[in-house]
Parts: sequence; structure tokens; C-alpha cells
Amino acid sequence: MSSLHTLAFEIGTEEIPAFDLHKAMLQLEKLVPASLDAVRIPHGAVSIHTTPRRLIVLVEDVAETTEALEEVFRGPSAKIAFDADGNPTKAAAGFARGKGVDVDALERREENGTEYVFATRSVPAQNVAELLPGVLKGVIEDISWPKSCRWGTRREYFSRPVRWLVALLDERVIPVEFAGLTAGNTTRGHRFLAPGPHTVPTASDLLSVVEAAHVVTSEQGREEAIRAGVARVEAETGFTAELPEKTLLEVVNLSEQPTVLVGTFEEEFLRVPEEIIVDAMLMHQRYFPLYDAEGALTNRFIVVTNGDPACADIITGGNERVVRARLADAKFFYEEDLKRPLEAYVERLDEVVFQETLGTMKDKTDRIVALAEHLAADAQLGQADAADAVRAAQLAKTDLVTNAVVEFTSVQGVMGSYYAEASGENAQVAQAIADHYRPRFSGDEPPASDVGKIVAAADKLDTICGLFAVGQGPTGSSDPFALRRSAIGIIAMLEAGLPVSLMKAVDASLATYANAGIAFDREAVRAEVADFFVTRTKVMLRDSGASPDAIDAVLAAGVEEPAEIIARVRALEAARVNEPETFDDLATAYARANNLRDAALGAEVNEVLMGPAETALATAAKEVNARVEEALAADDYAAALAALAALRAPIDTFFADVLIMDEDTAVRENRLRLLNRFVGVFAHVADFGKMAKGK
Repeated sequence: MSSLHTLAFEIGTEEIPAFDLHKAMLQLEKLVPASLDAVRIPHGAVSIHTTPRRLIVLVEDVAETTEALEEVFRGPSAKIAFDADGNPTKAAAGFARGKGVDVDALERREENGTEYVFATRSVPAQNVAELLPGVLKGVIEDISWPKSCRWGTRREYFSRPVRWLVALLDERVIPVEFAGLTAGNTTRGHRFLAPGPHTVPTASDLLSVVEAAHVVTSEQGREEAIRAGVARVEAETGFTAELPEKTLLEVVNLSEQPTVLVGTFEEEFLRVPEEIIVDAMLMHQRYFPLYDAEGALTNRFIVVTNGDPACADIITGGNERVVRARLADAKFFYEEDLKRPLEAYVERLDEVVFQETLGTMKDKTDRIVALAEHLAADAQLGQADAADAVRAAQLAKTDLVTNAVVEFTSVQGVMGSYYAEASGENAQVAQAIADHYRPRFSGDEPPASDVGKIVAAADKLDTICGLFAVGQGPTGSSDPFALRRSAIGIIAMLEAGLPVSLMKAVDASLATYANAGIAFDREAVRAEVADFFVTRTKVMLRDSGASPDAIDAVLAAGVEEPAEIIARVRALEAARVNEPETFDDLATAYARANNLRDAALGAEVNEVLMGPAETALATAAKEVNARVEEALAADDYAAALAALAALRAPIDTFFADVLIMDEDTAVRENRLRLLNRFVGVFAHVADFGKMAKGK
């Protein structure tokens, strides 16, 4: 009989929510090896298999016994462990007690010329089969779920009620106990096609038994089956399916044996905006829409079912009835909404609370309008574009109280755009309404026009400033209002070329709250919001591969504007890559000057006390400072760095020819003031000393 065995463990449940199931699989990949290692069970590869009704763990090459262990611990020195008479002290007793040995068992050994006491603890080998019940029960209890439940009269918690357990070490049953169940060697199959129970002869048979019972035991296998079915439908119809990654993952984890079917709905429903149809099918029912060769939505859709393929017609018909009812509702809501112009919904925004202290969505709309006016002026938009920005801001939130959006919440903004066009608003206003929630996430496209960017930025910034003002900013990993995502969106728009000052906009936004009578410490909140945006900018830069030292060097110059921070960091990194020798010399020279200077002396120098090298450095610093100021005024950071690079030769000559710490106090202090002036030229660009430290 082999000394290495296969372990199989299955937790059978009611259907686990799809995304929770995926997260549990990722947890188990780490949790199971860690649990076995914690009790020193030798083992080979661990594989995890999941379906909506089960979590399966397979472990190869499990040993019969744990490895015997002898642990040696070094304690205090012998001088501390024993008194002058050789009796053990409290230190020795405490050390022995902590290691689980008698104080008499402590040994003296010399190490590196010093005598210490040592404790040796032997842990005998243990039978693995006897350890596994506790280990596997611990695995069940250690899985973290977003939401858990209790069932029946049980006190144990799990994502969904646990209905069966299988635990086998080869053919030997491991009696794991949980929630009134004891593990055995019988499993369950597909709920409808082969419910079972099914006997599992040995651990290595578990997957084959389950799969023979119409269960595909891996996410990958079910996804491959779905994609193959979709490809078949596409080949038969000539249409193309949309398979969003998130929805596909959910569908993969909603069935144990997926079957792909095609349904149809009446063409009259295609007169409803496409976004509502897709929302009704994709978001609500997890159906996949089909598009023709021109990219137009068709009246056919894909259903992934967990039912009996022999009943395909019945399953398809049932799903078609569901879609028909949803689309009939959508058509009715859409047509009812069109009976009134979009502007007529503005006053109804008073019925929707934005935030308890910050008022209603009508209050928010008024603030967005004021902020959009400020941003349009700051961006120097033309009169027509500025008017469009204000108009879009007035109407951006109105679709929240329309029937269609109340029923299909994911189409907010998009429906406002349709209703705006139907109400006679111009195309730019309608598009800005559709775009004002963008970018929705990192990497999402920002609004196409400056008008759209202004409305989007006004909406997001109003939310950020308002919630910080009432003490509801993000804390740690908690960000219930997704303010970090909003900040990333604003930064992305600024980086994309929205020509406005963020901090001026923050001031304008906080002013709207102050004018509304909301009490808060304006300066403190401004500082919090500024730091919040700087932190988001740092994270975005680091995620894009920017060097931490370059980021720190720019931030040390006191820059607050995200677009400016990003531009400076990228210019700094480009200079370091394109002219590495000059850049390194410059950073080193800056660091040397910065380390020697004495800021308390100021930067006013006495030219009478200066020699040729000092005069040359002073002249170069003055000329370069003027060029740097001109470059910064034009937001040309590459030019500013190029100007600074011209200081390399005069600073090298200065250090080569001049003794800074001259015995003459006047001369010495004059040279230190010159270094202050030299360093000051860099001050508004970056702290090159931080980059020198990072080299």
C-alpha cells in the first residue's frame, strides 16, 4: 500500500451567489495549503473545483503521518538565566515555561563567545487521518463570505445551508462534522438531471462521479461550454453576441451544466432605446443580446440555462415570456416619459434626497449649475459652449425621476440624453447629459467634449466636496460613496486636457455649500480635499509605472494641481531616461548644494566678496531662474528641466574651485547664501535631492 494518498473534500450546499462563489474559490486556493502546512501535513498539489452547489478540494500526495519535529530555541544568556549560585532565575523559568519544557531541561551552550541557555522541544509524528477532521472543519469555518446565514436550528454560519459533506483519504472516510452533518462517501449530482445520491468509491473518483452526474466542476470548463454554445449560435444566425466579462462570470457560476439557447422578442420593442433593452436582458435577466453585421441590436438573444436540454423549447418559451413582459414595461415607461419635456422633471428632483445634510437632488443640481458656470469661465469656453454646459448641468439629473430610470437604474444619464433630444435640446447638450457620469471607472473613456467634461467634473466635485464637508470622506478601505472613483474620473479629465484649475474649482464648490448655510471648517475641508486628490494622483501615477522618487520630488515642490503633478513627473522621468548622465549629475549637484546650504541666511549675496566661479554661478542661476519661470508659466516642464540642466557646469566649477567653509565668516556665509540661491532655482520644479536619495 502506498504511503502517499489522495484527499478529496466536498462541501455540498444550496446555490451560492455567483460572485461569492468565485471569491471562495480564490480563498480556498490559499486557505487549504496553509491549513495543511499549519499542522505539518506533507502534501502535493492542491486543486479547487466549484459549482453553484459545491466546493471541492483535491490534494495529491498526502502523507500518512506528519513529520516528527525537533525545535531548538535560544534563550537569555547564562549570566541572566542563572544567579551566582547556579540557580535558575525568573528569566530562565519564564523562558522554559514559554517553550513548554521544564527549567531543569535547559542546556548551556556557547555561541559567538557568549554562553546562552537553550530549550529543545520534540514534537512526535502524528497520524494524518486523525488530524484531518479538525483541519477540514477549520477550512469550512475559515471561508469568509460577504453575507452568511444560519438554517434550521443550527448555530453554524455559511453562505448558504450546507446539505452534504464528502471527505475521503483514498477509500477511507474522514468523519468531518459540521452543522449536524458528518462527512461520508456519497455526493449529489445535477439538481434536475441526476440528483443522486451517488457513491464515491475513492478520493480520486470524486470528480469523475460528479461529472458523470451532469456537473461541470470548474469555472473554466463551464465558460468553455458557454463560449462554444455562443459560437455555434453566431455561426447559425450570422449575428454577434455581447459577452461582458462580469456578466459572463456570473452566468458561469449560475449553472452546473450550462446549455446555450436562443430566444426572440417582437421587433416593435426595438423602437425602445437600445440601452433599456440591453439593461432588461443583460442586467436583469443575464441574457446576452445579439447584434447584426452593422452592429445594430436584433430581436434575438442568448439564454444560458441549467435545465434539461431535452426541454429546450419549454425553457426558451418561458424566458421569452419574461423578456416580453420586461420590454412591454420598458416601452410603456419610455412612451409615458416622452409625453413631457425633460425640463418639466427638474422641479421633481426635490422629491429625491441626495444626502441628509446636503439636501435634495434639486439642491445638488443648483450647485452643479453654479460650478459648471465657474468651470466654463475658467476653461474660457465660448459663449455658446458655456451656455450648453450650464443647460446640460440643469438637465443632467432630471431623468432620475422618469419612469424608465426608476425601473432601469443603470440607464440614468443615457435616458436623459434621449429625452433631451426628443425635447429639442441641441446635440452637444444631449451628449453631455449622457456622458456626465463618465469616466465611471479607471480606464473608462472621459466625456468627448469639454462641455461634457465640465458637467461631469462639476457633478463629481460637488459630491466630493459636499461629503468631505459633512465628514463623510473615505476612511481606510471604506468608501461607500465611491469618492475615490469620482476623484480618479476628475483627474483623468484634467489629464485629458480639461483646461481648468482643480483647486479654484474646489474653492468654488465649497463656496456653494457655505452660501447654502451648511456649517463646516472651510480651510480644513479644503486641505482634506486637496490631500485627497494628491493621494489619488500619486496612486494613479504609481499604477502607471511612475517611479516613487520622481513623484515625491515633484510633490516636495508643493504642487497641488493633479494635471501639473502628472505632467511634471512624466517630464522628470523622460529627462532621466533620455539624458541619464546629465540628469544624475544634476541631481547629485543639487543634493550636495542642498546639504551644505543654510536656509536661515537667506539668498542675498554680496558680489564684492565673490570670485570668478562664484560670479559665474550667480549669473547662471539668475539666467536659468528666469528661463524656468517662463517655462513654468507656459506649463512646459521639459523646458524647465532643460534650463536647470544648464547649471551643471557652473555648479561643478564652483565646487571644484571654491572652499565653501572658508575661515572668513563673511566669505563663508556669502557662499552659503549663493548655494541657497542655487537651490531656490529648483524649488518650484522638483526636489532633486529626493531623487538623488532614490538612486
